[in-house]
Amino acid sequence: MFVFRQSAFALLLCSLATASAHGETIVVTIEKMAFSPTEITAKAGDTIEWVNKDAFAHTATLKGGWEVMLPVGKSGSITLDTAATLDYFCRFHPNMKGRITVTSP
Repeated sequence: MFVFRQSAFALLLCSLATASAHGETIVVTIEKMAFSPTEITAKAGDTIEWVNKDAFAHTATLKGGWEVMLPVGKSGSITLDTAATLDYFCRFHPNMKGRITVTSP
């Protein structure tokens, strides 16, 4: 019985280490022509997922960097690996803006 508990404990520790190594997923919803929340804080290694609930296609675009296409009713994501402050926008609707502050893990 002791061996089973020890093995279960080791499995739990491995699971926790794997979860933290992959980071968290932070969800940003697009609705009524706006990113919500507008500003988020993430750690390097976290994934940002945008969910488009609008009737229009959108993007999450970092000028000179990445672009995530977000068709109607779909989602898209990006994993951030460097600490920085990132101001992004929708290329189709430039008045839609968001900010991600990425910190070191």
